[in-house]
Amino acid sequence: MRRKFLHGLRWTSLRLRLVVVFALVALTAAVSASGIAYWLNREAVLTRTQDSALNDFRQEMQTRAASLPLQPTQSELETAAVQMSASGNPHYSVLLVGESGGKQVKGSSALAMFSLDDVPQSLQDAVNKQQKVTAGNPYTYHLFWQRITLRKQPYLVSGTRIIGGGPAGYMLTSLDKERQDLNSLAWSLAIATALALIGSALLAQAAATTVLKPVQRLGDAARRLGEGKLDTRLRVSGTDELADLSRTFNKTAASLEKKVDDMSAREEASRRFVADMSHELRTPLTAITAVSEVLEEEVDTLDPMIAPAVALVVSETRRLNTLVENLMEVTRFDAGTARLVLDDVDIADQITACIDARAWLDAVELDAERGIMVRLDPRRLDVILANLIGNALKHGGSPVRVTVRLEGEELVIAVRDHGPGIPEEVLPHVFDRFYKASASRPRSEGSGLGLSIATENARIHGGTITAANSAEGGAVFTFRLPRDSSVNDEEGGA
Repeated sequence: MRRKFLHGLRWTSLRLRLVVVFALVALTAAVSASGIAYWLNREAVLTRTQDSALNDFRQEMQTRAASLPLQPTQSELETAAVQMSASGNPHYSVLLVGESGGKQVKGSSALAMFSLDDVPQSLQDAVNKQQKVTAGNPYTYHLFWQRITLRKQPYLVSGTRIIGGGPAGYMLTSLDKERQDLNSLAWSLAIATALALIGSALLAQAAATTVLKPVQRLGDAARRLGEGKLDTRLRVSGTDELADLSRTFNKTAASLEKKVDDMSAREEASRRFVADMSHELRTPLTAITAVSEVLEEEVDTLDPMIAPAVALVVSETRRLNTLVENLMEVTRFDAGTARLVLDDVDIADQITACIDARAWLDAVELDAERGIMVRLDPRRLDVILANLIGNALKHGGSPVRVTVRLEGEELVIAVRDHGPGIPEEVLPHVFDRFYKASASRPRSEGSGLGLSIATENARIHGGTITAANSAEGGAVFTFRLPRDSSVNDEEGGA
């Protein structure tokens, strides 16, 4: 299950890509919405606190600080600063700076917490700078503010001066509560973003399952169809594009099944026709062969004008008899009725018997050790060797060399001639039925079935035959088969 899950989430998986796309879209939307919401809430919270503090501080400066004498004492400044701080909403610290006898005098509501050193120099310069009075600016001094970080805590600091002479006032209020509220808001938005991401992944998984399950069923059906199960059909439900695709698949599968059935029926009829024809030809061929043998024996006593015709009849009768036998053998292979009759044989003795039976001893060199025992069908091995050696003698010329060797549990028989070799364009077709290398010689002695029959006999032994050209010249046919063909025979043979 783990391997199947990981396989379903490979990088090329449509399911994974769909989940990633959903997640990215949800993440982008959630982050954008959370960022905008955080920024708007931050500005709203800070502006509300800031405006409240600044308005209250301005009012206190106008009522309390403005009533101080032009040269207040430190005690008067401290009293006014404490009163301003006590009435502040929200609570803030106040620092008043005036002049008395040419000296700077300061009064603070909380001197340990707020001093002039805590006020940025740029803000002090802005507060003390006298503005030019114009039609658009009726005041010489303005209220300025700035957000600062003091002792790792956020604060709002502001300042202004009394117009017409009087002390300068500075206010300091903490923004820590607002920061905590904004942090809580940020955590809430982060959790909402994470939940949106998880929800989008689950939604993508559900969508992928809904969309990809029919596609997966279609893929499985196509795979079964490719394996030859032509009765495979898909259950169609709905009216969407996938349902139309399933209907198209079912129509295609039905059409393919019908065509394959028709082809199989025609092929079966063709095989049956060849088998019946070959069988029916055997009876008249037997009679013709007997007559031709009698004529062959009497050919020396016949009229010299008739003797060549009799010789031709005898030759063509034998050729026709061989063709019929080959056609019947091919039919058995096609029908799957060919079976092995296994026996333990000495391969060297078997090859020698094949060569001797056809009087090829003078034209064939055998390189095989005696005592190599192989379990196979002797008759079919004789057919294979006769075709390979006969083909080499006919097209390659003698001497033909037959080499036998063992490679593990595999027997290898190589048949090499010393002819011109096989043209490269012919090599892929040498085992095709009725194939002849020269199109100008359609009426050669062979039927074009010998190598094909040899290949089929090798196949039911669990072996193979390959053709190639030797680097030293000539063609080489290599026959490979297991030393014990009974395993292949038990598995079904041909």
